[in-house]
Amino acid sequence: MSTRSNASHISIRGVNKIFQTSDREVVALKDIDLEIENGQFVCLLGPSGCGKSTLLNAVAGFSLPTSGTITTDGKVVTQPGPDRGMVFQEYALFPWMTVEENIGFGLEIKGMAKADITPRVMSLLATLGLTDFRSRFPKDLSGGMRQRVAIARVLALDSPILLMDEPFGALDALTRRNLQDELLRIWSELKKTIIFVTHSIEEAIYLADRIVVMTYRPGTVKRDITVDLPRLRDPAAPEFNALKRELGQLVMEEQQRHHNDELRMAAID
Repeated sequence: MSTRSNASHISIRGVNKIFQTSDREVVALKDIDLEIENGQFVCLLGPSGCGKSTLLNAVAGFSLPTSGTITTDGKVVTQPGPDRGMVFQEYALFPWMTVEENIGFGLEIKGMAKADITPRVMSLLATLGLTDFRSRFPKDLSGGMRQRVAIARVLALDSPILLMDEPFGALDALTRRNLQDELLRIWSELKKTIIFVTHSIEEAIYLADRIVVMTYRPGTVKRDITVDLPRLRDPAAPEFNALKRELGQLVMEEQQRHHNDELRMAAID
């Protein structure tokens, strides 16, 4: 693994997020404090409704906190920016563009010369095993291939921070593991800082330097765990499964809180 600096890359301080519904306020995030170092791979883990995606969108600048601050390299996040690339679970590719055109689209928007776009796109096609599919359209690709294109399109912009919202959640187990390994290889080579949202405990352990377990609404940091296991990680290893049991207990506690909350709300209705 490449050596990385210890400089704080992303700082999340006192972040709260409140949504106003028709009849009440919903506190989605409460008092979130996180410092993420340059080049770290951090997974946000927790049950549905714990605010993982809300926090990721706040870091992206899509939905600003109600209070508190988020900074990247000391600059306050007030909107989306080129330093942060986002990969969604939905592939969000342009169906009328080929694979090559989809990957290069962001560079064209930035005004990069065609002569400079082509070699970067060709390099990413090779890196992600897409060279033979460069002239295909998204409809002709499998789900795994479409997600490779989506990742390549973000990597083309060379953002130092990658924000990934359950990008492999809709894929079959084998494709998912292949893309996990591909992502780890890219992360190691390109030294990106990654925040990765997942509800899969095994995926979090397999990928992350740190796993931030979030509570059910309001979303707070329940535990911040450093994953001190060698890569590539073996899901059958005793150490892997010990951590899986620990995390499973933490997440189950929050799922039970979710269930109890639903029962309480049903009783009120």
